[in-house]
Amino acid sequence: MNSASLPISVTIIALNEADRIAQAIESVKDWTDEVIVVDSGSTDGTVEVAKEAGARVIFNAWPGYGQQKRFAEDQARNDWVFNIDADERILPELRDEVISLFQQGALVDGYFTAIHDRLYLTDKLSAYTPYNPVRLYRKSKGRYSESPVHDRVIMLPDTKTAQLKGRIAHDSLRSFHHRLEKMNEYSEAQAADLIARGRKPSAFRIITEPFSAFISGYFFRGYWRGGLMGFIYAVNFAYSRFLRQIKLYERKMQSSLRRS
Repeated sequence: MNSASLPISVTIIALNEADRIAQAIESVKDWTDEVIVVDSGSTDGTVEVAKEAGARVIFNAWPGYGQQKRFAEDQARNDWVFNIDADERILPELRDEVISLFQQGALVDGYFTAIHDRLYLTDKLSAYTPYNPVRLYRKSKGRYSESPVHDRVIMLPDTKTAQLKGRIAHDSLRSFHHRLEKMNEYSEAQAADLIARGRKPSAFRIITEPFSAFISGYFFRGYWRGGLMGFIYAVNFAYSRFLRQIKLYERKMQSSLRRS
């Protein structure tokens, strides 16, 4: 089998990713059948950059993370889907592993794929794997959930899955300004999701979670290995957890005031 003919549709959802989406597309376009970018209204030239890089671009107004990835699945002409984000790169060893699997023909229904943060302003990959989701899968055997926050593939009962050895590099930070914007946006969605699931705010968690999250990030996630940048990552992680808790508290208090 020619590596360029692998029957895989790569799906990417995007909004204002002109500065980095080309690298995501370039990491997959030479060995997969098609790359589909679902854009939700970019104003920075993302659509033009993606098309120039070789992707098919489709507009869909933003419905939420899970729903947007599910929409992207529906556009794929192949049963095999490989979902990546605009700030992710398929590393060469993962590419070679997937090509080898398809050449051998001994495929299961879905594959867990480790995602490692690349520390901002460095070439170092974090040793910790915060995410190990199913990213390569048959859409006839698994689909993205419709959650607006939790974008994960739910495999059908009795399907077979396996773990890929290769990794995805996650270039999540384009600047600290961008990181704060991203944390603010995502914590809003998280708070809304927690409210929808009946979660209540806790003064104890508001006070303690930033400290426990920092310890978890710095020591257990191994950010200490990244020197000063690793320390910054641990602080960012702690602050993101704090934001989630105070926004949950804010929403509950606003709801109580409206009822009074």
